[in-house]
Amino acid sequence: MMPQNFINQCFDVVGKDALLVEKEDCWAYGFDNSRRHGLPDAVAFPKSHQQVRDLVKLCFTHNTPVTARGRGTGTTGAATPVNGGLVISFEKMDQIIKIDPDNRTIVVQPGVTNKAIQDKAAEYGFFWPPDPTSAEYCTVGGNLAYNSAGPRAVKYGTPRENTLALKAVIGTGEEIKTGTYTTKGVVGYDLTRLLIGSEGTLAIITEATLKLTPLPESKKTIQAVYRDIKSATKAIANIMAQPLTPCALEFIDNKAIEMVRHYSKADLPQNAGALLMIEIDGQREFMTQAIDAIKQSSANEGLVSFIAAETEDEIKLLWDTRKALSPALRNIAPKKINEDVVVPVSCIPDLISGLEQLSDRYNITIVNFGHAGNGNIHVNLLMDPDDPVQMKNAEACLDEVFDLVLKLNGSLSGEHGVGMEKRNFINREIDPVSLDLMKKIKHQFDPKGILNPGKMFP
Repeated sequence: MMPQNFINQCFDVVGKDALLVEKEDCWAYGFDNSRRHGLPDAVAFPKSHQQVRDLVKLCFTHNTPVTARGRGTGTTGAATPVNGGLVISFEKMDQIIKIDPDNRTIVVQPGVTNKAIQDKAAEYGFFWPPDPTSAEYCTVGGNLAYNSAGPRAVKYGTPRENTLALKAVIGTGEEIKTGTYTTKGVVGYDLTRLLIGSEGTLAIITEATLKLTPLPESKKTIQAVYRDIKSATKAIANIMAQPLTPCALEFIDNKAIEMVRHYSKADLPQNAGALLMIEIDGQREFMTQAIDAIKQSSANEGLVSFIAAETEDEIKLLWDTRKALSPALRNIAPKKINEDVVVPVSCIPDLISGLEQLSDRYNITIVNFGHAGNGNIHVNLLMDPDDPVQMKNAEACLDEVFDLVLKLNGSLSGEHGVGMEKRNFINREIDPVSLDLMKKIKHQFDPKGILNPGKMFP
């Protein structure tokens, strides 16, 4: 229970119409897109950087935990207020402050959606490369907190490569500005990249200057179907080894294909054992040569079909196959375990082979798909958490999944982050000295540990 004087001071900062204190009102702000929930004591809806600064100052003075929240699309519990306290929701800080096409920049508040940024940038012939699956709903603040990227990262990079500067509030309530308005700048440490991906544990971002990229003249979508996973993963390595970098390279395994068959109208060959969705972009005059280059690099003895879409309807039809997967998984296993591991592209065949062996050993269906161009594979363990035997097997299987990833010189998360789901595993990837340095950095930014406590560290 929060002291009344603290609540009154919050009212003074944001107004009575922008603060929730009743349990039934606060309940919906206690979860993200994971199965975890924590009830906040209050939820504030600031409209400005100054209000965020003043709220964090209050939390610092009263030793009150504070959790930043976008739209709650994260999957690791990072937006869950495990210790109660104050949730700062950014749904009212959703403004595009400035777009500057001459300098290829856009300045935004953290509550603006990814789609709103893309729509505004497109009016000037630009786009912001990060494009998570939830782009229509997720906020840029969440994208930055997780370093969420999506399919285009294979060519254009993640938010870290596409953000120039930030305005933020650290755990003492003090405000900081990081980065530059220019694309070059080496004065001081790179605090911008440090804050991106820190999941609100170091500072609360209140403004971002993003780097825009010109829209390509042309884009082509290709679907390549293979008779087995080995042939598809071999093609991935070959595609990424040639000079033309695709702007998307998505992988779907055989179990995922069977699910798509049952939950969509996708027309796929009966002998389809794996599928690649490939997008290429660039100047219109070079598209024919680009398609030929992709076809040559993706061709091997396992290739069943190679389709390059010519019309918008054909493009939609090809992508409908990929987009049907998530709804199918939700229908079959609404409480599945979803991990987003990363391995070097050349190690994808070993990863998939190892996952198949684990699936057989633990009698758990594992469905794999994801951003194959940079080795970011979404590993889905289909199990029922209400079945104690299945849950025990799933936990043991997941433990070995992480061991396999690290053995292949990979990482435990590519874009979903750590949050609560992976916090007890990160010391497998991060050495003790580095982990200690991270804790010391956390203390410098947040000396009382009020910023998103219970996250990131074991």
